[in-house]
Amino acid sequence: MEIIITARHDEIAEVLRARAERVVQRLARLANRPTAAHVTFDMDHQRATAEVMLSAARGAVHVASADASDHRTALDRAAAKVRRQLDKQEANPRRRAGRARS
Repeated sequence: MEIIITARHDEIAEVLRARAERVVQRLARLANRPTAAHVTFDMDHQRATAEVMLSAARGAVHVASADASDHRTALDRAAAKVRRQLDKQEANPRRRAGRARS
């Protein structure tokens, strides 16, 4: 799985980059055949923002963003949102079209 980590209007530390990679790998275990992940950090008016986008098989895309006073907290909040999306998807599996229930 390809993981891309970018920063806008700010530089991020290598420690935060490594943490973001670990968080995305943990989320990828919950997804159905993950293909790519993109984490974007942004700094706007002394407010840190993190956006996590996880792409999976069959066109499923899970996106969440969060604001906080620092990038680490914003990353954790965005990851929690993506995890809720993945949990919700797992709880409601779709049936295949044309298959009869037995």
